Amino acid sequence: MSRSWGALCWACFVLAVALAALLLLLLPLPRAPAPAHAGLSTPGPRPRAPPAPAAAPRLRPEDVFIAVKTTRKNHGPRLGLLLRTWISRARRQVVSPQTFIFTDGEDPDLQLQGGNHVINTNCSAVYTRQALCCKMSVEYDKFIESGRKWFCHVDDDNYVNAESLLQLLSTFSPSRDVYLGRPSLDHPIEATERVQGSGTVTTVKFWFATGGAGFCLSRGLALKMSPWASLGSFMSTAERVRLPDDCTVGYIVEGLLGARLRHSSLFHSHLENLRRLPPNTVLQQVTLSYGGPENPHNVVNMAGGFSLQQDPTRFKSVHCLLYPDTDWCSGQKQGDLASQ
Repeated sequence: MSRSWGALCWACFVLAVALAALLLLLLPLPRAPAPAHAGLSTPGPRPRAPPAPAAAPRLRPEDVFIAVKTTRKNHGPRLGLLLRTWISRARRQVVSPQTFIFTDGEDPDLQLQGGNHVINTNCSAVYTRQALCCKMSVEYDKFIESGRKWFCHVDDDNYVNAESLLQLLSTFSPSRDVYLGRPSLDHPIEATERVQGSGTVTTVKFWFATGGAGFCLSRGLALKMSPWASLGSFMSTAERVRLPDDCTVGYIVEGLLGARLRHSSLFHSHLENLRRLPPNTVLQQVTLSYGGPENPHNVVNMAGGFSLQQDPTRFKSVHCLLYPDTDWCSGQKQGDLASQ
């Protein structure tokens, strides 16, 4: 009896062990921990991100040297309009710190307003290429002395949108060769080059930006122009091609240095049909102009609070849209201006 009972217990034990082993086989095995994904963060200190590149310093108005070419007989209403609008935007400031007026005659009243920003070039007041080149020569030297990053030349019938100008120049490096402007021709000019002393005569072709629309030069390029432009050299260089000031700039840049004019449609002169400029783009332009007495209808198509009789150049209307807080703009219908 005891033997049979012992055999039964042993059989039960073996059966229990077999059932336990079977259960272990049916249970899911524990999974190994998954490796951390490369794109997910893991516990512990994170690696430091590389430092962001330093932002380029923002171009300031003081970095730009704007030369306004005028003549003594235009010191009245013509230059006065510029002094009242874009040249002076602060009530207590007649001439902005970036603008310099280059003229050819003494004017105590203008000197009182502009101080050392009014420069008498002592050039001839006669409208000749020699007189024009004389003024450009002085403009160039004064810019180099200033140490500023950009040189921009305009005439006394240009409105300059300073903010648009800064935005445009900010897209370029002043240390690179940059020559910006608008040609008055649809093809390069062809000129005869005469080298003094050697008697050599050659033909040169180059683009130039018309001074009537304004143009800009980087300091890097202006410094390279020095052998042909500084300390009076500009005038002797102009005699090589016997062309006016703006053409001579193009000759030095393209014909002698091998740099290139960057054509910009944001500069405008009285030589183009200004009425074709879409009204909704007027405030984005860098320079504007007007036709003058010989072509009074050649103005930008800008309606607003001033009638055409009150504002024949449309400069006042443009200015009041750009700077509505100007004291003499307060009485105008700015809503009407903006709607246009």
